[in-house]
Amino acid sequence: MNAPVDDRLTALRGSAQRRAYNARSLAALENNPRCTLRALLDASGSDKAAIAEHAGYPSAFGQSTFALARGNAFEALVKANGYAELLRVLRETLGLTVPEVGNRDLNDVGGDSRQEIRHTHTTRLLVKAAQGSGDSTLYDHPMLRLTVGGYAVFLEPDLVAFRADDRFYIVEIKSFPIIDGQADPVQVKSATTQACAYVIALRDMLRQAGIDPEAAVSDQIVLVAPKDFTNRPTAAFVDARKQVAALTRQLARLERIKDLVELLPEGLTFDLAPDGGQAQRPVEELTDALDQVDATYRPDCLNHCEMAFYCRARAREDASLDILGPEAREQFGGVDTATMVMGLARGELTPTADQSEMAIALRHAARLRAELDQAYRGAA
Repeated sequence: MNAPVDDRLTALRGSAQRRAYNARSLAALENNPRCTLRALLDASGSDKAAIAEHAGYPSAFGQSTFALARGNAFEALVKANGYAELLRVLRETLGLTVPEVGNRDLNDVGGDSRQEIRHTHTTRLLVKAAQGSGDSTLYDHPMLRLTVGGYAVFLEPDLVAFRADDRFYIVEIKSFPIIDGQADPVQVKSATTQACAYVIALRDMLRQAGIDPEAAVSDQIVLVAPKDFTNRPTAAFVDARKQVAALTRQLARLERIKDLVELLPEGLTFDLAPDGGQAQRPVEELTDALDQVDATYRPDCLNHCEMAFYCRARAREDASLDILGPEAREQFGGVDTATMVMGLARGELTPTADQSEMAIALRHAARLRAELDQAYRGAA
């Protein structure tokens, strides 16, 4: 990233310490690719949680301590006794031909847990394995790295990178249940999208070593989770091709963050002007700054973005149809707000050429609604 753009992003963040990307924040890029506000806050390393709270829209976004403890306990169970349960589900549930395995714990290198050291060690081992001369099959907590918007981002999977049949598989270990072969689709999507960041990072590592990344790294994610209402692990393949492609496009968009920065008003900043650890910037001044950047709210933003409550309030104030979600939004082609919908339905607005068919449908729906209301009142 060139210096002027980097300086402008630093000015957006202000005096706060830069927040690095992680797998969760990268996954959010795929969940809502049209949101300029999210892209700028992440690219600048701004603290979205602190900004949302100071603006008056605090979020309970994040995992509970109970969920974290349960997740850690389940991961320990899956990896216990030489990964016995993991190997069982890979062989029995997924039918993979897994030989007797060696494993590498990459949490540190000879007691050194620095990210750069771990990444170098991980790269050496995984490249060697991809070239067919590795001595291990399971790689526990590898340290991957990805360049995002000009910055190096370290990614430490809460999973195992598994190599079989000359391919790497990303294994995501989650504590939500798979009941009768089905799991909560929202949780599966979240887990899969985070895993996509690891797929992209691992492919990038191998590409730099001259290895064909698509051939070496599968875009099928291995999801390991409790079976039914027990704590016994089971596993399933999740096809992540579309999500890998979508996240790759969003990462490329961040490389073009310069285009977004150039559209911003001069002097715009999200700085909270902290003093003694407390934000001092007037709330109205902060919200005025936020309002100068386009935000695209969707209901599922509540699952993955700290700014969701602020953006929802803003969408409501603007009568935006985004508040209804993308499926409903797409039904009103050429119409942007609830105010326009009602105006066209009542015949109070003259439709444009693009809105003419929608206006006819809305007026017809309004007539049917009026007839039903009249019939209901008559019956009463």
